Amino acid sequence: MSTEENKAIVRRFFEEGPSKGNLNIADELLSSDFTLHVPLPVSSGINGIKEVITSCRAAFEHLNVTIEDMIAEGDNVAARFTAHGIHKGDFMGLPITGKPITMTGIEVFRIKDGKIVELWGEANLLGLMQQLRNFSSPGSQG
Repeated sequence: MSTEENKAIVRRFFEEGPSKGNLNIADELLSSDFTLHVPLPVSSGINGIKEVITSCRAAFEHLNVTIEDMIAEGDNVAARFTAHGIHKGDFMGLPITGKPITMTGIEVFRIKDGKIVELWGEANLLGLMQQLRNFSSPGSQG
């Protein structure tokens, strides 16, 4: 597949999965041997990504994920994203704050034969915690 076709798969994944909560998109776009690499305690494979989508959408009302940049080379697509929502549910043991959140991150997808076979994800969880818990970063005044 071309890099543009691979980017279209990743764009569709973000639009349908995290932003709309369509869990069926995982079954459609992810390979049966999909591997997930994220710093969250989730199951492996397709069930893991469904857990991530479900828990994030339950924690953050009106969750919307916007792709800021995408770069593709060969079978890999890197996407830098920004997520917006309102903290209305449990997330990593934090009590509900009702605060709006903005979180950034980067995910790298490996695509084979039109399916996502691997995803590596890193998100700015420290920045998110600062928004939800009102603590400042080391070395800052506050």
